[in-house]
Amino acid sequence: MSDDRVDFASMLASRLCHDLLSPVGAFANGLELLADEKDPDMRARCFELLEQSARTSAAKLKFFRLAFGSAGGFGEAVPPAEARSAIEGIMADRPITLHWMISDEPLPKPAVKIILNLALILVDALVRGGRLDIGCEKQADGIEIALHAEAERILVDKDVERILAEGESAGAMSSRTAPAVLVQAVAEQNGGTVMLARETPTSLLVGAVLRGRG
Repeated sequence: MSDDRVDFASMLASRLCHDLLSPVGAFANGLELLADEKDPDMRARCFELLEQSARTSAAKLKFFRLAFGSAGGFGEAVPPAEARSAIEGIMADRPITLHWMISDEPLPKPAVKIILNLALILVDALVRGGRLDIGCEKQADGIEIALHAEAERILVDKDVERILAEGESAGAMSSRTAPAVLVQAVAEQNGGTVMLARETPTSLLVGAVLRGRG
């Protein structure tokens, strides 16, 4: 295995651990508090926190399974509703309005993987909330994917922007850039291209075109 593939696997694992550490840690802390707490009201509050942490952990795991894993529970195509549910799960605690513009026709796994990873990048960028539009359309010669974010503030790591706009080697490898690297890799494997356009300081468009999957 090449050094680049080892580095990428390491960065992806770091991203998984980073995103799961908070809800899983909160769950463990809640159990410790519950073991020592005798007050009924406080115990009820502990149970609420445990339920919230469990829901958050489950939502992230569902998302990562589709975005990073093989999604083995599906065939060659994934129902778009599964992708939408996964995205809604990771933005549940953010004031983000999602506009979903994808039909119910199943999509190839590569397209779903790109949609999810681009969505993860934009959800991270909408630190104070905003609007996220997600569209995907099958063409005669492939699939076109477009995600558009609007907000008062959109913060995207500069290396992430460079990787999406210019390719895998344009930015430093890190746990933050791993989703962008994966998007480029999946697009390349499927004869596609990735694009990024920062239209205004409050608007960002990212997308991809996959060939031969229409």
